Amino acid sequence: MIRPTRRTATDADFARRRLAQLAVLGLTAGTTPAALPGSASAAVPSSVKAPSASRAHYDRARRLAADDPVLRALVTALTPGSGLPPLPAPEPVKLFDNLVLLSAGWVSAMAVLTDDGIVLIDALTSPADAEGVIIPGLRAVGADPAAIRHVVVTHGHADHFGGAQTFADRYGARVHMSPADWDLLDRTRPADAPVRDLDIADGAQLTLGGTTIELHHTPGHTPGTVSPVIPLRAGRRHHSAMLWGGLNPPSTVAELRTFLASVHSFRAVMRRANVEVELSNHPNDHGLERAEQLRHQPPGAANPFLLGGPRTQRYMAVMDAMLRGRIADAEEAAGAEEVAGAAGTGAGARGAHTAAASHACC
Repeated sequence: MIRPTRRTATDADFARRRLAQLAVLGLTAGTTPAALPGSASAAVPSSVKAPSASRAHYDRARRLAADDPVLRALVTALTPGSGLPPLPAPEPVKLFDNLVLLSAGWVSAMAVLTDDGIVLIDALTSPADAEGVIIPGLRAVGADPAAIRHVVVTHGHADHFGGAQTFADRYGARVHMSPADWDLLDRTRPADAPVRDLDIADGAQLTLGGTTIELHHTPGHTPGTVSPVIPLRAGRRHHSAMLWGGLNPPSTVAELRTFLASVHSFRAVMRRANVEVELSNHPNDHGLERAEQLRHQPPGAANPFLLGGPRTQRYMAVMDAMLRGRIADAEEAAGAEEVAGAAGTGAGARGAHTAAASHACC
């Protein structure tokens, strides 16, 4: 049951760039995290120089991140110009009693297990991923893929919807996406796009087997990106998780401001829901490292995905600061392009083309 309540560039290249950084880090627990952008050993191209208007925001983000590997990874992911090649897919793992990570390495899906079936958050890149990663992954943790009742697609890029139609055709699963991103698929007609099914209203609640997942519009990465709030269980304890639906920022000032507004609105949702767990559909948050730590740690050890309320709020504060830096960069670039255009150099048109191409691919 899904019901509306109150309003409270593909990702592939971006993820590959981040995964290369993880290749440097290594996936094992306890590996020293990469240096922060702007520090003496930061792995940021020498050509990337933060203008003075953005530097204060980036510096604030680094101070907020401090030595926290999750927040440091977020700073790196949102730093302009970072990047390198993909890592192998990890084995499926239960992050909590009712949540399974199913990953192709550079992109991941989450399966929420309920008493009446499974809600799949994203469906990886293709029918091949549905067959080769998600279905056997669920079986490996003792879940039945035939129990998939709903597929929630966080946004309309192929690495998130690619396997969705497989579950609709085989198991009768309903596919959910925001109206804006259904429209995006209608316009672009990508391969493996699911048949248009159910719209996600802003603030909708999807209930299955006594588990209610909230779905909030957080536009920015795409016009209709959706970020879920998911109830989780760990033994007798209950926790609330967030999954930010699409991290890689757009290129224009207007789109970036929309993204920043989404950060603010969702941060308020997180406070109300007492969110303590942070999740991501790409390895931009030290997530694969934490999954390996969880897989190998002894019973009773602290779950590395359980950050607590203050730390998840700081995660959003880091995102806020980095986006303000990106906005300052975009404003400065736009001003430079206007000057160049007025001088007849054509640099403005070339810069606009480059920015648009960059966002289209991530």
